[in-house]
Amino acid sequence: MYRHASVFRRGLMATVAAVVLTAAAPALAAPPLLQAEHQAYDLKAQPLATALSEVARISGRPIVVSTSLARGKTAPALKGRYTADQAYAALLSGSGLKLVSVGVNLVVQPADAEATTSASGEPQAGDADTLSELVVTGTRIRGAGPVGSNLISITRRDIEASGYATTQQIIQSLPQNYGGGPNEGTVVGTGRNGSGANLAFGAGVNLRGLGASSTLVLLDGSRPPMGGRTGVFADLSLVPALAVDRIEVLADGASALYGSDAVAGVVNVVFRDHFDGLSTQVRVGGAKGGAEEGLFGLLAGKRWGSGSLVLGYEVARRDALASSKRAYANSDLRALGGADYRSIYASPGTIIAGGQTFAIPAGQNGVGLRPSQLLRGVTNREDSRLDTDLLPRQTRQALYINAEQQIGSNTEVFSRVLVADRRFSVRSSTGSQSAVTVTSANPFYVDPIGTGQPVRVQYSFVRDLGAQVYNGHVRAYDGLAGVRHRIGPWTLSASASYGRQAEATLTKNYLNTYRLGLAIADTNPATAYNLFGDAGSTNPATIDQVRGFASNKGAFEAWSADFKADGPLFNLPAGTVRLAVGVEHRDERYRFASYNYVSTPAPVRSPLDLPGPRRIDAAYAEMLAPLVSEDNALPGVRRLDLSIAGRIERYSDFGTTQNPKIGLNWSPVEGLVVKSAYGTSFRAPSFNDQRQGLSSTLYQPAPLSDPNSPTGSTVVLALIGNMPGIGPERAKTWTTTAEWKPSLAPGLKLTATYFDVRYRDRIASINGDIYNALISRPIYAALLTDAPAANVVANYYASPYFSNPFNIPASDVKVIVDARVQNLAIVNEDGVDIDVDYRRETSIGQISLGLAATYVLNVKQAVTALSPRAQTVGTVGNPVRLRARARAGWTRGNFDLAAFANFTDGYTNQTVTPNTHINAWTTIDLNLGYRFDQQQGPYKDLKASIAISNLFDRDPPFANLRTSASGIGFDSDNASPIGRAIAVQLTKSW
Repeated sequence: MYRHASVFRRGLMATVAAVVLTAAAPALAAPPLLQAEHQAYDLKAQPLATALSEVARISGRPIVVSTSLARGKTAPALKGRYTADQAYAALLSGSGLKLVSVGVNLVVQPADAEATTSASGEPQAGDADTLSELVVTGTRIRGAGPVGSNLISITRRDIEASGYATTQQIIQSLPQNYGGGPNEGTVVGTGRNGSGANLAFGAGVNLRGLGASSTLVLLDGSRPPMGGRTGVFADLSLVPALAVDRIEVLADGASALYGSDAVAGVVNVVFRDHFDGLSTQVRVGGAKGGAEEGLFGLLAGKRWGSGSLVLGYEVARRDALASSKRAYANSDLRALGGADYRSIYASPGTIIAGGQTFAIPAGQNGVGLRPSQLLRGVTNREDSRLDTDLLPRQTRQALYINAEQQIGSNTEVFSRVLVADRRFSVRSSTGSQSAVTVTSANPFYVDPIGTGQPVRVQYSFVRDLGAQVYNGHVRAYDGLAGVRHRIGPWTLSASASYGRQAEATLTKNYLNTYRLGLAIADTNPATAYNLFGDAGSTNPATIDQVRGFASNKGAFEAWSADFKADGPLFNLPAGTVRLAVGVEHRDERYRFASYNYVSTPAPVRSPLDLPGPRRIDAAYAEMLAPLVSEDNALPGVRRLDLSIAGRIERYSDFGTTQNPKIGLNWSPVEGLVVKSAYGTSFRAPSFNDQRQGLSSTLYQPAPLSDPNSPTGSTVVLALIGNMPGIGPERAKTWTTTAEWKPSLAPGLKLTATYFDVRYRDRIASINGDIYNALISRPIYAALLTDAPAANVVANYYASPYFSNPFNIPASDVKVIVDARVQNLAIVNEDGVDIDVDYRRETSIGQISLGLAATYVLNVKQAVTALSPRAQTVGTVGNPVRLRARARAGWTRGNFDLAAFANFTDGYTNQTVTPNTHINAWTTIDLNLGYRFDQQQGPYKDLKASIAISNLFDRDPPFANLRTSASGIGFDSDNASPIGRAIAVQLTKSW
């Protein structure tokens, strides 16, 4: 497998060198066969806007048309087989309108409009009638594409060809996205990259592996409310996929346009706001051993001469996947070549007395147990993943409503509402294990060494209390309303929005240590707690008395208002200089409280002490200037466009930032465009990063692997929490893209991008990699204090933040590890995105081929300015060298077939000594669809499809990983445990 992976890498890089450097085009699905695929149409004469929407629905080729342009116009009847562009041209014939391209989209404009095009082929209209309503991600200027940066667009056709059911699946398949971070599978799998803040099993985006908080997510250009503990990521699991028109991904820094978080890039989800008609969707499926899924969706839209209304509703459920259904999902990995990570807490348990261990024998109830029956020097162990789930049961509902209405000839009002409700349940590893002190007063007390002194018992309460069940409920509201007004050639817009995401969780079958203490001290054998036998040896009524719970409630709220104006400034020989300016205001607040019944006689409420509210004021400007066009071309310069943008942002809690960006598009010859962009970006510290106090701080001793220790391990005191005074992250980003459409090979497009991100003051901690702290001492030396003074350790032991679940004496602590969240000094990453896209009409149908990939050259991190820079690419917890998604599509008549090969490169497990290799992983996906062409009856406008992911049921490659709770045999950052999943879907238009 590793040899094949190396061949794959060499072949890919040779392709890059032979083709040219260009940016990644859609990596998700087979390239849309939109312009060349012939579809059957039978449309009556009707209003133009309705006819255009019908062609868009049938062909999957999106189109944008202003309601003012289409008002009062009638389209002729259309019957026969046409490509999408041919159908649009036929409908627009004689209307005085024409089609132009804006990025990957078609835009309707007046046929006699004077407009020039940029080096990327974008229209540069000069008056109100020719201004497109379309704003593409990566620019604030209407009717233009981003200059200097490559835009990845996942169209509606791509989404349907992929066979995926959810918005997060669509985005997570991009090679530019790293699976580590807030995702439902990583919560119980690793806990790295901020996934521990994902309290409600949401789904984030982690472009370039720089963190979900470093990727800005927008919904139709506006920020949604945030999810996770203190609101650290946008939760895409709440977005109904049926209502999505396209997803635009800008894998480049964009703080000059959008502000905080746009360091690794921007993901903008654009909804189907111009849909006209009624469509329903039903989907059922599942995988071996669980994860059964069901989905129902409805999309309804109505367009009239001066406005439109769209409503989308989706309800979906996916069952849990139990750990017991996957052989690699347990704590004892010896059979797979790994280590034994089973817990020392078991039932029956282990007695500790006189510094020795005595295993309690199985098969007895603890009554009359004699010291001679104990197993001296033996520790009973138990799999911490017993009765747990790898994936939770999820049930989701989402409602999307969009309304637009023209008022007069120059004013339009618009509004959008997204309401979502998601519930989950998962059996999780217990977090309440600790050794229990038992005195001779307990009627089941056993003294293995005959001193009569108290003994400690390592006992697991899981079988007594039942599996620990973690339930949650998420509710999100996101509403926006605004107005657009045209004054001559300028467009002015203003909007206000409110968003709220509330998350409530409840952990049941928790152990209440206060109640347990009373039951242990009980002298009545009928009601005392019995720790000396098998699970279930205690009276059930007593077990119920020690049953506790832990719950959390958090809510993120945001209010925002913005004003924007854009239009032409003046004319140059090459075209019109355009300007966009705007101001924004945003208020953010997060509230959190826990309700715990784990160590007190009654439930206790503990609010989280958080800063806030946070107020942000911003102003930005962007100018687009066409410097050279075909009319004044120079030798070697066929077209040349320049973009300059800047943003000033003031935060109420840490100050002001200024971020510029400059972009250039250069076309030396026809078919070739070279783009380059440079800018600075930043990420503001989250509420979670800034919190202090008991709820965020923990001092805990623990043994860590240490290759320099004669015993193989060293006891450390880990400092967990936040360093005071955390400031914003800052970055410099640079991308260079080449995009080539060779004239000798029609239908072929070759693209690649070189990207370079240089982070400083990165907000992070080594807590997720703390087990590697002593293995990689040179990397973490600045955070290690060897041989700490006894009084320093004693102060930590006396702190209210101190916890000692392993009962380690202070004298055993040899190293202090500072694993607090802080501004780390340096994280530099660079690499290459490529895409090869080819489609052709043949005698056997429409054929398409493609390959999208990201090859990461370096991820170098220095913990402090004085620390050595460590190469972390291709290691656990970091992006792999190569991720690729190859695609092939075939369409003939009513049949569609799309196939995908997903490749994840092999990488190093540096968390064990000696380091081991984790193999590459390749899976195959298939999606087969059939469109019924019946003109009447139940099959009219019906499409049936079957989607198979991981066709050959490939298990994730084995990884010998230790987690905070136990261990696991696969890396959930880079692989899914679902296996082969099959789903059948029916989509019908009414």
